[in-house]
Amino acid sequence: MATVFDVAKYILEKMDRPVSTMKLEKLVYYSQAWSLVWDEAPLFEEHIEAWANGPVVPALYDVHRGRYNVDTKFFKRADTLNLTDLQKDTINRVVDFYGGKSAQWLSDLTHQETPWLEARQGIPDGERGNSEITLASMAEYYGSL
Repeated sequence: MATVFDVAKYILEKMDRPVSTMKLEKLVYYSQAWSLVWDEAPLFEEHIEAWANGPVVPALYDVHRGRYNVDTKFFKRADTLNLTDLQKDTINRVVDFYGGKSAQWLSDLTHQETPWLEARQGIPDGERGNSEITLASMAEYYGSL
């Protein structure tokens, strides 16, 4: 199975320019969400948490922590060959739709959607939380759209 790093590198290749880490986190999130709906399978195993600025994959965050922008060179150990053609097609569609949006726009969008809202229940606004956004909640919500 591909890793979140393989997905991140592929997104960066598709974007063909440095991307803010906040935007990358949201594009990875939406890639996972739509893979669950369209392909009926997750893209990667790493879990996603509902942080104050939207969904974050802690394993990915740990690698880019302290950086504002990243590009393909940043994920040297990632291998996009681990992605199937179907997975690449899903990511391409996500990047085509969401890739032109700003990081803040994407963050704001996630704040209106059920998976993030449910995972944030009981956590005050602006406070970092580590509640997991489950694959089931993502599949159910995005599958209903």
